[in-house]
Amino acid sequence: MSSPETSQASPPTIILASASPRRRELLTQLGLPFTVLPADVEERRLSDEAPLAYTLRLAQTKAQHVAQRFPEALVLGADTVVVLDAEIFGKPASVEDARQMLTRLSGCEHTVLTGLALLQQCRQFIRLDAVRTRVRFRPLSTAEIERYLATAEPFDKAGAYAIQGAAAAFVASLNGCYTNAVGLPLRQTAALLRSAGVPVDHTVF
Repeated sequence: MSSPETSQASPPTIILASASPRRRELLTQLGLPFTVLPADVEERRLSDEAPLAYTLRLAQTKAQHVAQRFPEALVLGADTVVVLDAEIFGKPASVEDARQMLTRLSGCEHTVLTGLALLQQCRQFIRLDAVRTRVRFRPLSTAEIERYLATAEPFDKAGAYAIQGAAAAFVASLNGCYTNAVGLPLRQTAALLRSAGVPVDHTVF
């Protein structure tokens, strides 16, 4: 992938402002060249902040953090959370935190919510979007949860699970965008990029 410092202004460099390997892998599916430059921002919910407002704020903050350094680039920020009964489940802070999340999600339907922000600072371009996917887990036994915790898969994932990994076996139903549940809704991402003038092949997304 090219360095944003050496890319030409036209077409603009696309920068993914995320450290997530899953987002990087998903964005590759659009067939566009891009650079990865994670944004170092604090991911803390404000008092009484609604899940939608939280994800959009973080996505925009991540994109702005990188766009300040590369104003000619198109910068994509994203933030994904799991929401159950208006409570936000981010990445677990410990094994016990992950255990509690999975226990709460067992047998329940929850929402995977991703906020998206696309910025190009030099022309004051900004587009925001959010995508929801409804996921229902079948009832999980204590033994199943413990076996899953032992895989170490839950510990950098919102809601303490990876739907594209071993936790696929937990899913009873899914309503909405699957790639959103992984971490980046590709159809909506492609639409944002098209709105900025990026020629994303419609046969891809």
